[in-house]
Amino acid sequence: MAALYTKVKLYLEANSKTWDDERDNILLENTGSGAYIKNWSVSGLAKPADSKIASYETAGNAAEALSGVLAKRKTEYKDFGHQLDLLYHDMTAGKLDNTGEWHKHIKAVKDANAKE
Repeated sequence: MAALYTKVKLYLEANSKTWDDERDNILLENTGSGAYIKNWSVSGLAKPADSKIASYETAGNAAEALSGVLAKRKTEYKDFGHQLDLLYHDMTAGKLDNTGEWHKHIKAVKDANAKE
């Protein structure tokens, strides 16, 4: 089940707003019986009904899954210094194609953590 934050973020984006711009105008709360929108003061955009927020469930699940994949990839990529060293050695060896070590490393991480 997608988090309320994720669904609200998607609702804002669908209405040409962003969470970063509006975070001070929205208060989400969870008292233990479920998360809800406690305060909403977004200029020019009405507070969404529960049914509207619920309609973002599938998109929210997809966004959270993608976020998890990207976070996992980030931890598995070698640091930039190492990647630059791989590229340097690939350039020196004339391997700026899919036979180079840098490409092999990036492909292995992406293959192991597919976006689906």
